[in-house]
Parts: sequence; C-alpha cells; structure tokens
Amino acid sequence: MKKTIVAALALSLTATACTPGSGSSSGPASAPSSVRTDAAALGQVELTVWDQEVRGGQAAQMTAQIKAFEAKYPNIKIKRVSRSFDDLKTTLRLALSGNDAPDVVQANNGRSDMGEFVKAGQLVPLDKWASAYKWGERYPDSVLQYSRYSADGKTFGEGNLYGLPQVGEVVGIYYNKTKVAKPPASWAEFEAELDKAKQAGDVPLQFGNLDKWPAIHVFGTVLDNYALPDQITKLAFGRPGATWTTPEKQQAAEVLVSWADNGYFPKGFNGQGYDPAWQEFGKGKGTFLIAGTWLQADLQKALGDKVGFMLPPGTKSVTGGTGLPFGITNKSKNPDAAAAYINFITSPDAMKTLTSTGNLPIADIAAQQAPAGLAGDIFKGFGTAVDSGLLVPYLDYATPTMYDTIGAALQDLLAKKATPQQFLDKLEADYSKFAGK
Repeated sequence: MKKTIVAALALSLTATACTPGSGSSSGPASAPSSVRTDAAALGQVELTVWDQEVRGGQAAQMTAQIKAFEAKYPNIKIKRVSRSFDDLKTTLRLALSGNDAPDVVQANNGRSDMGEFVKAGQLVPLDKWASAYKWGERYPDSVLQYSRYSADGKTFGEGNLYGLPQVGEVVGIYYNKTKVAKPPASWAEFEAELDKAKQAGDVPLQFGNLDKWPAIHVFGTVLDNYALPDQITKLAFGRPGATWTTPEKQQAAEVLVSWADNGYFPKGFNGQGYDPAWQEFGKGKGTFLIAGTWLQADLQKALGDKVGFMLPPGTKSVTGGTGLPFGITNKSKNPDAAAAYINFITSPDAMKTLTSTGNLPIADIAAQQAPAGLAGDIFKGFGTAVDSGLLVPYLDYATPTMYDTIGAALQDLLAKKATPQQFLDKLEADYSKFAGK
C-alpha cells in the first residue's frame, strides 16, 4: 500500500498557507553552510523543545521518544514544554521574536504560522540536514511540500524545507457502535442517521465550537460532499482563480445551518469547548463526532470497541494532510543537535512508537501493524483517502488571515448573525485581498 499512497499523495497534496507575525520581517534565515550528524560528538547540549502533543496517545509517544533519544545520546538533554494547540499558536509567535526562543518548535504549517515565521526569518531552512539524513527517501515530496515555503514566505508548497511532521491526518466521522448498527454508506444515509438519533433523544453530532476552529472541520466535511478535490485544493492553497462564492459552498453553508436548525448539535454548542465536546462523546453522549485522527488514542481508551471511524460516506473529497511539523528556530545555539532530535522522532523506529501509542504515522505506513478496531479503521481510512486522490488541505490555509476569519464567520453563521451568503462574502473579501497581492 505504501507505494500507492506515495504516488497518490504526490497527485493529491499541494500546498500554500499563512499569518502570525508581530513586528516587521527581518528577512529569511540563512541555511548552514555545513551540518554535523554525529549527535554523540556535539558535546553537552540542552535543547528546549515546544510541542503540542498533550493528549493521551500524543503525550505517550512523545514521552517515549524523548526517553529513547536521551538514552541514545546522553550528552543531549531535552527540556520539553508542551502546550495545547491553541496555547502554542498564541504563544509561539511571541516566543520566536524574543531572545529566549526554543530550539525546536512544532509549528502549524499554514500561512498564518509557519509562513509568517519564515517571512520573519525565525525558522531555519532544513534542506542541508534533509540531504544529510536522507529525509527525502523516507518522506515523499507530496508530504514534504506541506512544510515548504519560498524564502520570503509568500509561496506555500515550494521552496525550502522548514519542518518535518510525525503523523498523517484525516478528518472523518467517529461513531458509537452501540447506536449505529451499520455505518451509513452514503451522505443521505448519514443525514438519516442524524435525524434518527435526534428522534431517539440522543445528541446526533457531538460538537463544541467555543474555540471557533472546530467548525472549520465540520464545514469542510460538509463541503467535501459537494466540491471536487481540485476545487478545494486551489482554494485552500491560495491559488489564482479560486473563489468562495460558488454554488457548492453556498449549499454547504446552507446544510450546516440546517443541521443547527434541526437540533443535530448539542445545545449551546457555540459556547462549549472542543475538548469537553469530544470528551462527552467518549462518555457515550452522542452518536457521531466529526473530528480528526488525532483523537484516536483518547477515544479508543474511553470507548474501547464501542467506537468506530469512517470517512464521510459518498463525499467527493476528504479533508486532511499532515500533523504539525517540527522546525528549528533561528535562535537555536545547537541546530545540529536540534536536527538530530527531529531526525530521531521521525525515524522508522519512531513510526513504530507512534503506531503502538495509537497515532497515525505519516511514513512507513505499510510497515506498521495497525491494531484491530479503531486504529485499523483509521489506517484504512487514511489509505483510502490518499489512494483515491480525495485528500484536500484545510480551508484555513487559504490566506494569512483566513484562520481567524473563517472561525469567526462560522460562529456568526451558526448563531444566525449572518446568512450563508454574508458568510461567504466575508470569506471572499479576505481571499480577494490576499489574492490581489
């Protein structure tokens, strides 16, 4: 399956995205003229690493990786700072502009984060290390391009390499097997199941949108039912000629509103956090949950063999890509040690650790033995999405400000403060401003 997945990824994944900087650009960071890969010969080193691997399976794999790394290289100590995705996104941009920036950071590869960090010269190009460690043999170009930017940060998907991810991601539908006898085979059957759950007095679709970004995944999943991969890819990567004002996007917005009107979401969903929502699903409250594969380990622990995962049935596209990549900051005093750490946590052995802790590895998929049950569902779903050429990037990649724009606009849409047309007009205004440049 590995060769097929790599080939399909090359056809289906292309990138562009962008925005967090504070202050003016200081220009691109310089790549080192030479690199050292003998980590044991680097002397006594302490590396400060910031990541967002805070949930069960994510935290478990990172703890195991660091322990193994320090055992292999006792001269290098890891000072780890772990934060939630939202906290990391908020604090990282400030930290990178300070004098005490971490050595290694896990940065969202969208334009609003990595693109701006590259533009400000805060991340170091990794190409020399990529060549020395032969990362190109482990990772296909279709994966690496999600962490590539031009030196000025303007073009996403081409140029220098600024990060390396550990995991693959796909957004799909978790379902409670005690409530769904047979997974729906079509979009119409899925909506019928939502209505059936409502009539039975259950929460049809568990959902919390206080953080704003969760609705991006739900709306993206609905849009996947109506728009072809090429349409979404061009839009999400900020390509010329793309637009938000199409019949497919209008229909997707109307469907999302109808779900709220029909009571398919829990009461007060716009005021409930993302974590409390999926945790409620883990307690058996709710029939379905639209979320990414990063919740695999936690939901497996909470529900055991009662939880399943499926790609949205019958859709034309599937949202997904890579997890947040790890990069090296321009303030790192030990970039060779930082590169050795990134190489270690993305190695073939690391992929085995990721699998054993309930995560979805981005490389060596065919070499992994996925456990039965939920993990098997997720491995199969990710492989199918990539193999079929259905995988499309996240919508908030589209412009440097789209993450904030679409998150706020979706809250307004679901709160009936904006019509579907007003919602799309707001996104188009953001996109046009960016594309016009």
